[in-house]
Amino acid sequence: MFVKNRMTTNPFTISPDQTIPDAQEIMMKHGIRRLPVVKDGKLVGVVTKEDIERYSPSKATSLSMGEITYLLSKTKIKQIMTKDLVTISPNALLEEAATLMRDQKVGFLPVVDGDKLVGIITESDIFDAFIELLGFRERGTRLTVEASDEPGILARLTGIFAQYGANITRVAVYRGE
Repeated sequence: MFVKNRMTTNPFTISPDQTIPDAQEIMMKHGIRRLPVVKDGKLVGVVTKEDIERYSPSKATSLSMGEITYLLSKTKIKQIMTKDLVTISPNALLEEAATLMRDQKVGFLPVVDGDKLVGIITESDIFDAFIELLGFRERGTRLTVEASDEPGILARLTGIFAQYGANITRVAVYRGE
């Protein structure tokens, strides 16, 4: 399965010249935690709720709400966004995205075609694909078969299922102790 089949297309974005309150409004309105930052159609960064919290005054500040609001309204997204991004191609395999996200310790990847943002893929997208691939939401019988790892074993096993008229809809292989 390819990233392009599971990604969110046309994600909400923000400009580097917009402000922290702009980002907060978009995030709150749409229930999202991260925004790709796009300038002239080109991905230039990402801003997350964590970035905003890191640059917001502490609750223990002596600043008034008016002063805090003023400071946040003057802070541009380009000042707080992450610029060094880990991205992936829409034609990459889903397992490549999962591996990259895990290795880089990120919760999502901007999906780019060249330098143009075409979507995002999140941990939730990966989980949904895993559930779908293994058929966990489908009715039926799940069998776990322990077998030796040798050429032809799967063919022999599927032959046995065929003899009894069983239809195999999913196969997953686990190699472990």
